[in-house]
Amino acid sequence: MNYLVLFICTANEISKIPGPLRDRMEMIDVSGYLAEEKVAIAHQHLIPQLRKETSLSADQLNIEDSALEELIKHYCRESGVRNLQQHIERIFRKAALKIAEQQPEDEQPAATTAISENSDAEPVSTPSDPPTFTPEKINISTENLQKFVGRPKFTSDRMYEVTPPGVIMGLAWTAMGGSALYIETVLKRPVDVTSDKDGSIETTGNLGDVMKESVRTALTVAKGILAREQPDNKFFDKSHIHIHVPEGATPKDGPSAGVTLVSSLLSLALNRPVVQNMAMTGEISLTGKVLPVGGIREKIIAARRVGAKRVFLPAENRRDFDDLPEFMKSELDIRFVSHYDELYEHLFQ
Repeated sequence: MNYLVLFICTANEISKIPGPLRDRMEMIDVSGYLAEEKVAIAHQHLIPQLRKETSLSADQLNIEDSALEELIKHYCRESGVRNLQQHIERIFRKAALKIAEQQPEDEQPAATTAISENSDAEPVSTPSDPPTFTPEKINISTENLQKFVGRPKFTSDRMYEVTPPGVIMGLAWTAMGGSALYIETVLKRPVDVTSDKDGSIETTGNLGDVMKESVRTALTVAKGILAREQPDNKFFDKSHIHIHVPEGATPKDGPSAGVTLVSSLLSLALNRPVVQNMAMTGEISLTGKVLPVGGIREKIIAARRVGAKRVFLPAENRRDFDDLPEFMKSELDIRFVSHYDELYEHLFQ
């Protein structure tokens, strides 16, 4: 008898799979759950299963939808629901303990004395029924959620309420899903146009090799646009620029921050803040073409979470955006661009 053995492996980051092994595997990309889908999974599967395991009914413990949404947004941002299940289990365990602590100690039931019609008979004592204990219902809301699961792991994606010149909000894909990726560009010292030394650029923020190459490409594109728009502006020739991507402990790599880097450099050179509540993603070529990137679904989720209103996407990613549910597309001004000039027209308007 012949047997067929099929190995199925899961991974959050395929870059950590050794190359020789990855070459022998067929990769299947599975998108993560939306926040609305996680809430539905919690109601239909996770919570009913835990009610069976802990014997806690809806009359004893209730978890509000607002608490689940808070849990998903600030505690459980991963693509799956494993971490969400662990947090809900923690809520059920602590609720069960609280209910057990409410129950009073067992008391000896009070006895009642019955006397028969025969006066010579001795009184007969019968125990009365013990009092019925009804525990107080526990309701989990956003106000008391921290008492059950601790402090939130994620406080906010939005580092700037108002972005100053040189700061742009990009969109990135991480192992935890989509997130806002801010690019900060500042001058290390005032520009001296009379100096004999050329300008320089420094990067920090735990950037990978691909992203460092994107910085050099973005600088060339930004120089070309500035030379075209303001031929007399020699800002990039003599300026000493520092580009930083916050959260330096998190490694960052990939080409999808190209358009964000160009926008950050131009915003600094022109000393003009860009349109607020705007986010963007896309690889940039040396001639200014905007190339497609991955993780559109996760990046749109991140844009909605941080309150972005206008989002620039590569034109070749239109089909990825069209596959998204309608409720994800609502309230977003999506603008598809194939060349950076199309984005530049709306950068400061």
